[in-house]
Amino acid sequence: MMKRSNILRSTCFAVLCAMGLGAVAAEQPAALDLESLQPTREQMIASLQTVELLRLQHYNKLKLDDALSSQIFDNYIKALDPQRSLFTQADIEVFEQYRHSFDELLPSGNLSVGFAIYKRQMDRLDQRLSYAQKLLDDGLDTLDFSSDQSILIDREEAAWAADEQALIALWRKQIKDEVLRMKLAGRDMDTITEMLTKRYKGQQLRLSQTQSEDIFQGYINAFTQVYDPHTQYMSPEVAENFDINMSLSLQGIGAVLQSDDEYTKITRLVPAGPAAKSQQLAPADRIIGVAQGNGEMIDVVGWRLSEVVKLIRGPKGSDVRLEVIPASNPPTDLSTRTVALVREEIKLADQAAKSTVLEFGDGQDAQRIGVIQVPNFYIDFKAYRRGDEDYTSTTRDVRRLLSELQEQEVDGIVLDLRNNGGGSLQEATELTGLFIDRGPTVLVRDTRGDVQVLDDPESGVAYTGPMAVLVNRLSASASEIFAGAMQDYGRALVIGEPTFGKGTVQSIQPLNHGELKLTLAKFYRVSGQSTQHRGVVPDIHYPSLLQTTDIGESSLPGALPWDTIPPARYNADGHLAPFIKQLADRHELRAAIDPEFSYTLARLDLNRTIEERKYLPLNETKRREQQEAFDKSLLLLENKRREARGEKPLTELESDDPLNEISPAMAGVDEDKLEDDPFLAETGKILIDLLELQHQLARAG
Repeated sequence: MMKRSNILRSTCFAVLCAMGLGAVAAEQPAALDLESLQPTREQMIASLQTVELLRLQHYNKLKLDDALSSQIFDNYIKALDPQRSLFTQADIEVFEQYRHSFDELLPSGNLSVGFAIYKRQMDRLDQRLSYAQKLLDDGLDTLDFSSDQSILIDREEAAWAADEQALIALWRKQIKDEVLRMKLAGRDMDTITEMLTKRYKGQQLRLSQTQSEDIFQGYINAFTQVYDPHTQYMSPEVAENFDINMSLSLQGIGAVLQSDDEYTKITRLVPAGPAAKSQQLAPADRIIGVAQGNGEMIDVVGWRLSEVVKLIRGPKGSDVRLEVIPASNPPTDLSTRTVALVREEIKLADQAAKSTVLEFGDGQDAQRIGVIQVPNFYIDFKAYRRGDEDYTSTTRDVRRLLSELQEQEVDGIVLDLRNNGGGSLQEATELTGLFIDRGPTVLVRDTRGDVQVLDDPESGVAYTGPMAVLVNRLSASASEIFAGAMQDYGRALVIGEPTFGKGTVQSIQPLNHGELKLTLAKFYRVSGQSTQHRGVVPDIHYPSLLQTTDIGESSLPGALPWDTIPPARYNADGHLAPFIKQLADRHELRAAIDPEFSYTLARLDLNRTIEERKYLPLNETKRREQQEAFDKSLLLLENKRREARGEKPLTELESDDPLNEISPAMAGVDEDKLEDDPFLAETGKILIDLLELQHQLARAG
């Protein structure tokens, strides 16, 4: 095949920059200094090192050829314009000539095409912001909200704007939609004008502050993430603050974030952190504003994730306020909630496993179920390495709690792993060992295909009674290893939602400039099934309180697939399998008449009906009718739930979402509310059903 690299070096930027700015050029307040944004020698060397490290060490052995180049191209265009609202068809046609060039450009250290495409996106974004500002200057009363226009909600697969006039028409619709959402959220036009003016000017200012490193990071990650979504280049700034910026864990409030188009979305709450304790935040909430103490709320829509992280971080004891759009809002509802938090240092002791006892029935017939909450898999490595016999760990704490619960003569035990994002692999293995009498716990397959078997070498079991493992969509990594082992051994019922599906191992490799995080291995259950992508599928399902298409490994583009390898040798106890169908049937009968389960299922169906809409009207009357219909349906559901509980009905909806009340685990577990958690209570009832069925079988035998 003819080499194109030399031609590309001299022509690509000239071709891209020669494209006219068209009808909106005169509306730009100031031209961006795009010419100064050039790749550095350090970046070129880092790109060469990245190519070589991925070739030699990544678990996913991919050949850098035309096919992979095409994927890199698609990744990059999607990252720069995820809703297809900046580039025109003409832009894409120019870019297309480089679709099969990246397999030549990257190994040669040529970054020119990547930089040129990125700068074209900056140019278009600047035009859009200038156009939006002009609309605001002309007055929002020029916008017509009585027409029959509509707007496509999700443009990820939409056709590109045919030309610049079509692009301007799209921008106008998008701004009308933004204004209309704010109107429906109760804001007046003066407030909307003020808010949007600050937002657009702030975005233009940050756009003008774009540096060469921002472009390089965006471009090189379009390449790294064709391998898998956890492989990424980290700039020197990000690498310097690894624990916060790489993992996106906000030290001080306890939340894990990710970018979601122009929003910053919460993906997980750290147990015992201020965000979880507040009971006012939940996964999939979108942060749109941040304020320090009683200071002015700063609009962060359109900000880079790293900038939002910096704004939220702060010293221990200081106050921060977040303005969020709750995840439970329908797509048309931009109403917000302001949450005040005090930044804290999240200590290991605060995240330690805890236990409680739930009682079912009265008097002598009462049955007691012990609950152990395991918020993460932790170990005090410093104490462990220096030989301290009293070092803190998940396994040690759970062993102690098991002993205490058995002294209280509980009839069964629930290990609650909801929202447990993982942690120490060693602890996942050792915790498994508390419930099995020796044997393998997890398999780790490396990039060469070699399989390492991790096992529990100690004989003896800490608890032999009935047990359930409660999981949800946010149970990940080490949680999935433990839950999968309990399911494979037949040692416990796994109950809840399919788990996250994070079944890969990453390592950090230094570069001459920044660092590369890359995937080196994959986890497998002792049955040979991967935990990757699919997660652990529970024996008995609960309705998912999270939109699983938005959260979880399967929602990440380029995620490695689920697969299997030969199983390990282990002794599975099949005594639970005959009961699962009966237990599921009993659960479904209870759930059908339980007001909390009934509400949850009906509420999720209502949300899905709203989410299935493809278009939204830009007619204010029609949009309000849609919103009022949703609110009316939601009020009917809530009052039906209240009636079943013997509570007074509402005349209007309250500001707090009932879903958070139903499942404390969704907004951060509060141990004082465990008895009011219907999912936990139902898990206890399923264990009691299991005891009854086992006794029946024993009597019959």
